[in-house]
Amino acid sequence: MSILDDPNIARNAFGDIAPALAKYTDEVLFQDLWKRPDLKPRERSLIVCAALIAMGKVNELRPHLGIALANGLTKEELIEVITHLAFYCGWPASMTALGIAREVLFDGKSEE
Repeated sequence: MSILDDPNIARNAFGDIAPALAKYTDEVLFQDLWKRPDLKPRERSLIVCAALIAMGKVNELRPHLGIALANGLTKEELIEVITHLAFYCGWPASMTALGIAREVLFDGKSEE
């Protein structure tokens, strides 16, 4: 089951302090936008991860790497995205993303 299958993910995370934002996140972002038929969740995850890496949005990248795995992307594909983006978004953005990927995808350990 993907995190996107939980209709109350944002409400559970921060609905107590920002109920309107949680409602929009759950209903508009994760239910309406993410479930549009023209892109599969796997493709949406690839796009979102690439955009977050490019913008240096480290807090948002952490959960979206996990969502990407749940949506069918592999660790190797996500590392390849980071590598590819180094040439388009800058080395620092990719190096930051790589550190986050190590934490999220490899539990903070080097792959051997």
